[in-house]
Amino acid sequence: MTMATRDHFKSRIGFILAASGSAVGLGNIWKFPFEVGAGGGAAFVMTYLFFAFTLCFPVMVAEIAIGRKTQLNPVGAIKSLGHKRWTFLGYLGVASGFLILSFYTVVAGWALGYFVEMLLGNFDIGNQFDAFTKDWIKMGLYSLLFMSGTAFVVSNGISGGIERAARILMPTLVVFVLALVIYALTLPNAMEGIKYYLQPDFSKITGDIVYKALGQAFFSLSLGMGALITYGSYVSRETNIVRAAAVITVTDVSIAFLAGLMMFPFVAYMTQGDPVGIREVSGGPGFIFITLPGIFESLGHSLGMVIGTAFFLLLSFAAFTSTISLLEVPTAYMIDELKVERKAATWAVAGTIYLIGIPSMLSVGAVESLKNFITLPGPGTMNFMDFVGLIANDTFLPLGGLLISVFTAYVWKKSNFNKEIRVGSHQSKTGFLEVYVDIAISYICPIILGIITLVTVFRNFFGIDIIGGLF
Repeated sequence: MTMATRDHFKSRIGFILAASGSAVGLGNIWKFPFEVGAGGGAAFVMTYLFFAFTLCFPVMVAEIAIGRKTQLNPVGAIKSLGHKRWTFLGYLGVASGFLILSFYTVVAGWALGYFVEMLLGNFDIGNQFDAFTKDWIKMGLYSLLFMSGTAFVVSNGISGGIERAARILMPTLVVFVLALVIYALTLPNAMEGIKYYLQPDFSKITGDIVYKALGQAFFSLSLGMGALITYGSYVSRETNIVRAAAVITVTDVSIAFLAGLMMFPFVAYMTQGDPVGIREVSGGPGFIFITLPGIFESLGHSLGMVIGTAFFLLLSFAAFTSTISLLEVPTAYMIDELKVERKAATWAVAGTIYLIGIPSMLSVGAVESLKNFITLPGPGTMNFMDFVGLIANDTFLPLGGLLISVFTAYVWKKSNFNKEIRVGSHQSKTGFLEVYVDIAISYICPIILGIITLVTVFRNFFGIDIIGGLF
């Protein structure tokens, strides 16, 4: 595919919606609220927001700039810039998206399955979670449906598939979140949950919370996996990518913030406003798939069915916006580098990822050897899905962000980077955001992401917690 025939987003808003959809996912709807719960409430929120804007935003600008400059996938982009020795960075991004999608569709399948169960009024599904996830035939079907829907969108191209889907999914997702927030705020003891969520206690901030807040910000914005390099390759030269990245960052953190406004009133309702109980309900998947259906049932059968169905449909939509971008990364690689036609590339990649994801699906309980797959010095015994997540999500993403920062500032060179981000800005002089991005990508991002990568590797693979000496 040449630059002349390459598909593009038809509008700036289409790109922003698609890129925001890539960022908004399960990490925003379930992981963020419960990282907040485990991390001391509002203190975690403020730390997360600080990192999202000071660290993640510059990396996002760098990824989009590399993509738009080259009009290629992560591997082709690095080659095109004339730095073949750094091609491994592109492959790292493709591999990250490939592996993350392999287990992400499993969890997305759970969300889709729970949507069906809530639609049928089966509130007891929360008590059947173990049996539900062990039913590999049902789980395989739900994951297959999710992957097929994702492949269908991606196979229809950028403007006709991804952009069109984003224009429908993202506004619908926002409406669902706002509606559930409004309802949650009417529940008894809701304000106790909001108080825990929004009143900061800075004594709660520890090195470990800082580490987790940065990891959550980096994951939730889809950085380090090549998704935004790929999406950037479909962006018009008229787009101001610094401002676009700022809007995407604001959109992502806003939806994560709203998810907390939705979730903590539910938690406070369940715990009758007990602050200790609110703090202890931080199990993420456990609360979502085990406890929450019972809370919906307590609202009354009809109302609970409506709220429960809406919630798990929201969860499915959030997952869908992310799986689309994850699938596009390896698909773009096949199209650009191997010259495979889009529809064939999409379905081939989707089928391969689905098959690779089967061990993750079985590791939740169906196969004992996959349930106790490996024992590491840090986390201990892990199932196969958690191990893949540790490698691809916890390790590859910060490493990818670190390498992208170093590549942009010191290999591609800041002069070339700054020239690219000025394209489409229509400004006679460099603005504050451009100056900050230049400083951050050169010094702040490499240093902090380097520390995070070291902490992750030493903690998980060597059982050495060096974080106490670093913060």
